Amino acid sequence: MFLADRWMDFEVLDVGDGMKLERWGEVLLARPDPQVIWPKAQPALWAQADATYQRSGGGGSWTYRTQLPERWQIRYQSLRFYVRPTGFKHTGLFPEQAANWDWMRAQLQGRREAKVLNLFAYTGGATLACVAAGAHVTHVDAAKGMTQWARENAALSNLPETSFRYIVEDAVRFVQREIRRGNRYDGILMDPPSYGRGPTGEVWKLEDELYRLVDLASQLISDRPAFFLINGYTTGFQPLVLRNILDRAVTSRYGGTSEADEIALPVTSGGVLPCGASARWCR
Repeated sequence: MFLADRWMDFEVLDVGDGMKLERWGEVLLARPDPQVIWPKAQPALWAQADATYQRSGGGGSWTYRTQLPERWQIRYQSLRFYVRPTGFKHTGLFPEQAANWDWMRAQLQGRREAKVLNLFAYTGGATLACVAAGAHVTHVDAAKGMTQWARENAALSNLPETSFRYIVEDAVRFVQREIRRGNRYDGILMDPPSYGRGPTGEVWKLEDELYRLVDLASQLISDRPAFFLINGYTTGFQPLVLRNILDRAVTSRYGGTSEADEIALPVTSGGVLPCGASARWCR
């Protein structure tokens, strides 16, 4: 598995009964996780949670034991991020992705001014990791608020503004335009949602659209490629499904090697927490 086990400011303390208890800096948050179908290992520990997200109907809400700041900072190596509880249970960061950040930085080692395309880039965790490795990153996300959050994370990490290009647009449309323009990238990554709606209301379903998107994006690979990464944290796809897509769309055209596995976080009380799957290709 791809294990994100190098965090200092983040920790999964315990999991069980459909929930996970996490430490974000000095703040403890309890959040739902439908894959956790076994009992809690340390039930007494959960009373220390500063905030708990509880599902209700089609949504949910936070209940607070203590007053929290509007947002706070956590660090991963040289990178800094703002985190906060949002209305959709998320915090603005997926810490399991640190395993992929480390891998991408390794692929970029020794490459000067590599160009990276980050699709569905959210608040920029992968963007910052690639820029810290010396790359220039085109950061694409349809949500203006998430893109602004990414800008703030980049400033917090003291990374040069000239290394970023922020695009607020539908990912498929942007890729199609880049193909027409003849632009190419040395690294491409994507973290598409399972379901969503485009800017004009069109429906996005991952099972219907993922191969087409990967196939399109593969046309943007440069003649000195470093990597291609697909994340699937919100889908029931097995890792091999993602790898098969990579092999058909990328490996068959450019050679290289691919791998795929579950991505996970260690749990302090024991075991690991599954967090989806990733497929990786490199030349």
